[in-house]
Amino acid sequence: MFNSGGSGSNYSGGEPLPPPSPGVGLGFSKSTFTYEELLMATNGFSDANLLGQGGFGYVHKGILPNGKEIAVKQLKIGSGQGEREFQAEVEIISRVHHKHLVSLVGYCMSGGQRLLVYEFVPNNTLEFHLHGKGRPTMEWPVRLKIALGAAKGLAYLHEDCHPKIIHRDIKTANILLDYKFEAKVADFGLAKFTSDNNTHVSTRVMGTFGYLAPEYASSGKLTDRSDVFSFGVMLLELITGRRPVDSSQSFMDDSLVDWARPLLTRALEDGNYDALLDQRLGKNFNANEMVRMVACAAACVRHSAKRRPRMSQIVRALEGDASLEDLNEGVRPGHSRFFGSYSGSEYDSGQYNEDMKKFRKMALTSQEYTSSQFSVPTSDYGQNPSGSSNESQETREMEKAKVRKDSYKFSGGY
Repeated sequence: MFNSGGSGSNYSGGEPLPPPSPGVGLGFSKSTFTYEELLMATNGFSDANLLGQGGFGYVHKGILPNGKEIAVKQLKIGSGQGEREFQAEVEIISRVHHKHLVSLVGYCMSGGQRLLVYEFVPNNTLEFHLHGKGRPTMEWPVRLKIALGAAKGLAYLHEDCHPKIIHRDIKTANILLDYKFEAKVADFGLAKFTSDNNTHVSTRVMGTFGYLAPEYASSGKLTDRSDVFSFGVMLLELITGRRPVDSSQSFMDDSLVDWARPLLTRALEDGNYDALLDQRLGKNFNANEMVRMVACAAACVRHSAKRRPRMSQIVRALEGDASLEDLNEGVRPGHSRFFGSYSGSEYDSGQYNEDMKKFRKMALTSQEYTSSQFSVPTSDYGQNPSGSSNESQETREMEKAKVRKDSYKFSGGY
């Protein structure tokens, strides 16, 4: 049974939910929609209403008869997805309420169709504002505000929901923004909406390559600390203005994490952050806040999953309510070598880099791909259908690549 509010983290900013009433399991407090209602709301799922297309399906903007704006996600569901399984998953998502999480308005089951209806978040994605061509420079207070909001949303999923919800796909494209630049985390809980978990692991790993945690590369297993690693990559994007993978570089070159790790270590030792910072910021940032975000990023991207902080610790650090020593636990950035969450064996940066190279080379050589495919806009909600259409091709190609991955196998699923 799902409930929330028992961890006592106090740092997610969420209100504890009351326990579900008897029999609510598949009864739903959320609205059920007919397919015809959603067809009308989205003007026939018209291209003009298309917000984006991602790994889980198409997203269209819609307007309900009462004037409420919605985002309707048509899920790509295989025949293995039963109605009760779908309802159980929607029930979990529908009971998650937090100002920094996108709210589920309702759902629709019609024949083989599965649709989720979300609140519409009007101001595009963090990826769009941070990396979009011709966008004005995102000011430092806005970057910090977004980081803190997203951290609170994740802390709620990890520490205030029981059972905990692992997002599995944290990235700038899944952080939606309103007109006040309040962050809302999207797409949590959707990873189970696929009929083939093994295919899903292969597809998502490749589709979000630059955010990949070491333990995922090693074993295919995801934990809440895998989300923490991905959040750390996102912090690095906010600090540096760079994408997780530079499309101008070959696949043998460093990712953002590899490039940043020695610079993080040096910056935290000597207090000089110039080599790390997004040059567009100039000197327009608060030094104390920058120190905290850099320290949080360094802690989040440690190789060892168990040595990464909890999201509530990140919230406290970003807010200035905790000393940075609480994050470090005696571990210097870039010096966490042991892969302690799953085994006692060493899993250092050299092994990680080798795994990443194998991973990426497999995808690129088997699909006749260029590295630029790894950094196209991937938001299901981003108002860039022309860019996001590349992801569907990428997803199909990656599913094909699954049969060729004998040279580098996962040892588990979710």
